[in-house]
Amino acid sequence: MSPKGRREVLAVEGVDGDPAGVTPSGGGEGDFDDDGDGARAEPRVVDPAASSSDEELEEVGLRPRTLAEFVGQSELVEHLSIVLQAARQRRQPVDHLLFAGPPGLGKTSLAGIVATEMAAGFRITAGPVLTRAGDLAALLTDLQDGDVLFIDEIHRLHRSVEEMLYSAMEDGRLDILIGKGPTARSIRLDLPRFTLVGATTRTGLVSGPLRDRFGFVGRLDLYDPADLRAIVERSARILKVEIDLEGAIRISERSRGTPRVANRLLRRVRDFAEVRGEGYIDGATASEGLELFGVDELGLDKVDRSILITLCDRFGGQPVGLTTLAQCVGEETDTIEDAYEPFLLQSGLIQRTSRGRVATKRAWAHLGHVGPATAPDATNTQPLF
Repeated sequence: MSPKGRREVLAVEGVDGDPAGVTPSGGGEGDFDDDGDGARAEPRVVDPAASSSDEELEEVGLRPRTLAEFVGQSELVEHLSIVLQAARQRRQPVDHLLFAGPPGLGKTSLAGIVATEMAAGFRITAGPVLTRAGDLAALLTDLQDGDVLFIDEIHRLHRSVEEMLYSAMEDGRLDILIGKGPTARSIRLDLPRFTLVGATTRTGLVSGPLRDRFGFVGRLDLYDPADLRAIVERSARILKVEIDLEGAIRISERSRGTPRVANRLLRRVRDFAEVRGEGYIDGATASEGLELFGVDELGLDKVDRSILITLCDRFGGQPVGLTTLAQCVGEETDTIEDAYEPFLLQSGLIQRTSRGRVATKRAWAHLGHVGPATAPDATNTQPLF
């Protein structure tokens, strides 16, 4: 059946008894709240998730277009280049790819690079958008041969949608049920050859059957300051911002190992330099601007420091339970656990114990205090930054 015929079947009959129609696709990393209530947390300048559609549009111009432009993740880039080159030599679509890692590290950029390197069409959607099997069927049947389909937050796919995806990925076919009751009939549609690129921030929530159908799984790690400095310098050239080496270093050191945060801090320092300075970003201007926006030398913001002050000053270094800590800081427990704790743990500033959260000696030193002799020194958790 031709692509036009497949679309006509879906439009006239509908899928699974649902009215015909397709939920609009789109979205990006961090667009959807995990609570399901549609609420968004107050934007943070150091939040690795995109905080608005305007910011996403601005980031599009900063994204690398080819593997040669992609900075960092050298091992992953090398593996991916081999996979792409082999697919081009065979004149076949590249195998299905899954990129995993914290938000803001470049999963969406890599998906776009795959499409560019393969000279293929690029379609973007997100797991929470595909709520019905009919949504996925309409999307897949509209693809052209060799297209790249990118599904962000793929771990949040609805179960029925995910199960339909299995045969599409493995066999290039789509089995749909039209109608209900005695008049129901099954139709098998042949799909064009396509590449599915999935992205997830929580690998453990991707089901085993879905994960096994990806031919390549790549893990993105936090960036080191040298790579972030190169990213800041590249973004400054694109944004036509004058910045020296010291200015780029100051921004990269406070970017929490995340390119998206680095680009966001660069834009805020650019604003500061244009309003309060001469429009040129040097080391002093970058430090002053970041301090004004509440980002200290370790990349901590107001809430991060409030957590450390609560652990060190209010409780004197004693273990503090998550609920107590959240109430003292004025945040939800899920927000503390998902948005703030990971970076504090990775930086060696706090430790989780069976009795609660404890500030390390590095946290005491960062606050300018002399910690108790019993404070952990995080020697078993080497700080990443």
